[in-house]
Amino acid sequence: MKKLTALTFAAILFAPAAWAGGAADSVTAVDPYVRAVPPGQPATGAFMVLQNSDAKAHVLVKADNAASKVTELHGHVNEGGVMKMRPVKQIDLPAKGEAKLQPGGLHVMLIDLKQPLKAGDTVALTLTFEDGSTKEVSAPVRHPAGMMMSH
Repeated sequence: MKKLTALTFAAILFAPAAWAGGAADSVTAVDPYVRAVPPGQPATGAFMVLQNSDAKAHVLVKADNAASKVTELHGHVNEGGVMKMRPVKQIDLPAKGEAKLQPGGLHVMLIDLKQPLKAGDTVALTLTFEDGSTKEVSAPVRHPAGMMMSH
């Protein structure tokens, strides 16, 4: 019988976790969208509700996209009565619960846009969870409700 190499042993040990699909299979992105911004604006946000159907809590640890050079998870904090955006290390998804990514709260920040995004475009977001599993989310670019449209 052949000896198991460390790599073969690791593949056997961790393969069942990969087959299970992980956190990404338990999380659904509801109504994802990216906010349209005026030309020349270097950044925008992506918003959605992340619903976790699992009896176990999960954590969103990273997001990525091809439309911007930098992608960060962000939140808002009150500093001396002034609301400021700040990067956050993670977004918690409670068991059988949800996290609302919305303007003025938690969101995905797309920084240093590679080209202008206009209403009707779509941004592919890759969400990465604590176990390394990923979920692809297609987020249409749209104007926020009530925003003046330029003609």
